[in-house]
Amino acid sequence: MTELEPALTDVAHHLRSSRRVVVLTGAGMSTDSGIADYRGPQGRWTLNPDEARLATLQHYLADPEVRKRSWQARLRYPWDAQPNAGHHALVQLERLGRLDTLITQNIDGLHQRAGTSPERVIEIHGTVHEAVCWTCTARGPMSDALSRVRAGDPDPACLQCGGILKSATISFGQALVDADLHRAEIAASSCEVLLALGSTLSVYPIADVLPLAHRNGARIVIINGTPTEMDSLARPFIRAALGECLPRLIELMSD
Repeated sequence: MTELEPALTDVAHHLRSSRRVVVLTGAGMSTDSGIADYRGPQGRWTLNPDEARLATLQHYLADPEVRKRSWQARLRYPWDAQPNAGHHALVQLERLGRLDTLITQNIDGLHQRAGTSPERVIEIHGTVHEAVCWTCTARGPMSDALSRVRAGDPDPACLQCGGILKSATISFGQALVDADLHRAEIAASSCEVLLALGSTLSVYPIADVLPLAHRNGARIVIINGTPTEMDSLARPFIRAALGECLPRLIELMSD
């Protein structure tokens, strides 16, 4: 971390002097918790491009075999994953009075489990912890639906209307929730610092919050393990592991 110390010290200074910090987290935030990312060098879709079909709405709704494969994949999800040091560092950022809004592209709920106030979190891509009916929009715990799969139902239907059940996540080809996107845009347009953490910044429209914040005068800080599509906006771009970098950043803010 020694070579990163000047950059981290500079970022810590700006965080200390800011009252409205917005954080955007991507899949890289949760890799230290044992949840594989999607587009990184060892990402799930990088290694197995066909797996992306399972997250594509048109295929999921049209093909029962895709739905059956999706339910089996959900059984293998790392449900016992725990928040890592990076998640806990962001809890400290809130306790220091700097965190305004945390926008996450992740569906794992680990920010809330770590202790970030749920009202500050925007799960822009939904949550894996609930199942929702595509027809009647009834929602329920994902654990209930998975119990039915384990009991022998390979493609459980909605118990209320018989419609297709899916995870309460945003699939490819599915629009974001307008209220969530609007709230994220409002937060980005009024923040003083935007921290983008563990994201390739290649998924739209949520990646647009960075140029939006930049146009409105915010300082953009990107911390990621690999270069992103928006590094030119960053002051600075820091290439580092979040589990090491974020706790040190909080330490520097507290010095």
